[in-house]
Amino acid sequence: MSSTQTLEKPSDTQEPPFLLRHDDDGVTTLTFNRPKEMNALSEGMLAALQHELDAIADDRSVRVVVLAGDNRAFCAGHNLKQMRANYSLEYQQTLFATCTKMMLSVLRLPQPVIARIDGLATAAGCQLVATCDLAVAGQSARFATSGINVGLFCSTPGVAVGRSLSRKHAMDLLLTGDFVSAERAAEIGLINSAVPDDQLDAEVDALARKLANKSAYALALGKTAFYKQLEMGVTDAYALAGAEMARNMMDRDAAEGIDAFVEKRDPEWDQNARDEDT
Repeated sequence: MSSTQTLEKPSDTQEPPFLLRHDDDGVTTLTFNRPKEMNALSEGMLAALQHELDAIADDRSVRVVVLAGDNRAFCAGHNLKQMRANYSLEYQQTLFATCTKMMLSVLRLPQPVIARIDGLATAAGCQLVATCDLAVAGQSARFATSGINVGLFCSTPGVAVGRSLSRKHAMDLLLTGDFVSAERAAEIGLINSAVPDDQLDAEVDALARKLANKSAYALALGKTAFYKQLEMGVTDAYALAGAEMARNMMDRDAAEGIDAFVEKRDPEWDQNARDEDT
């Protein structure tokens, strides 16, 4: 089943929607819809993203989420003009807190999130790429944490980038502000793969379909445990992981999957399963 809808800005329905949503058999694609603003994370864009992520978190029909831009920009970070027009410490603190909430919502979403990058991904846009669970880019895409070039160190993007890359690679991006190619981004681990531009849609769709055919319960439980254990020492991490695997083993999908493996057949997952505690 496939459907497309637009998400209007709550406070101003006269403007074009910030996001376009397309639902297709368990895969939901959210496409940034501000190409003239390079799909910047303005107040409106952040609000639209947060609204949709909150709704998707409780929607068991959504099994995989894809975040996408256009061939000019995936996302060029924060809206600098808007930030300068509201030049107070209180505004800046509120803006970054709002963005942090959105990024954490991506991490805490039960469903896997794939970034589909076609064009530029800079500053907070690069942060969003690093925050997504998986990322695939067209070969013409470029990446940078370029705030340093305007005197603004990308500290918040550094949180996500620093957890995705080695320290030296992360600091290279953050200190220089230099752009890197999609091929280089794949080499250093910022994205999973770089593919020819004309194969990007097919590659992302194949990956999304592969995940959509897995157990939703196992994916949600596993994603939550993975990010939790990253913040722990190794002993606590193994304690958490062991407890979660034991809980996973007692789930209906695990029993079905193992039986299907032994019986040499395809498993039939519980399509409505979602662990309320994840």
